[in-house]
Amino acid sequence: MFYSFSPVPLRRNLRTRAGLAFGFVLSLAALLIAAPAARAQFGGPPETVVHDPAALKPPPGVKVAMIEFYDLECPDCAATNPVLMEAQAKYHIPWIRHDFPLPFHPWSFQAAVYARWFDTKGNQLGNDYRDAVFANQPSIETRADLLTFTQKFAQQHGQQLPFMVDPQGKLADEVKADRALGQRIGVDHTPTIWIVTSGGHAPPYEEVVDRSKLFQMIDQALAETRK
Repeated sequence: MFYSFSPVPLRRNLRTRAGLAFGFVLSLAALLIAAPAARAQFGGPPETVVHDPAALKPPPGVKVAMIEFYDLECPDCAATNPVLMEAQAKYHIPWIRHDFPLPFHPWSFQAAVYARWFDTKGNQLGNDYRDAVFANQPSIETRADLLTFTQKFAQQHGQQLPFMVDPQGKLADEVKADRALGQRIGVDHTPTIWIVTSGGHAPPYEEVVDRSKLFQMIDQALAETRK
């Protein structure tokens, strides 16, 4: 193996090294300047600008509740779902779930329709289906995968999924109504979660932007509504 070296004058070599060092400094400076913007872009979602807060309230007679707008194909929704389940089990407060299927997710709307069909069977079967979809989301890639999963879920729970789940489109209309509600409020990402209250000194609604603070926010809301 042979190596060939071309002699380079010392002055030229020094100029080259100086230029490279200066370029490195400029690149580093640009990276440091851009870092805050990158964190803002890839960090948590910004707080939702609420246009119409009329629906952001707990059910009648309830002091504190959770309201969520979700997409069954959304990975962040799937990651957040166990936290919301744990919060409901701990605090025994209502968890109001609204469909907000995003247009770039190919099977989320149909999954929402299936969930509505299971809602009609009672015994929390619709919410059990939603939780199951979130838990198995990585294995559901296509609408065909979703159908297979849904048929199996139905059989496991003593149900027979009909060939036409929503022949008149009523369940689809309910999903669209939920999405329209979210759009009126100002929802533009999923999951969007609020803690809503009635009475006391608590704010009527507060968005859970940092999911790690969910329990803290519920504790505070419960305390404030007792004042």
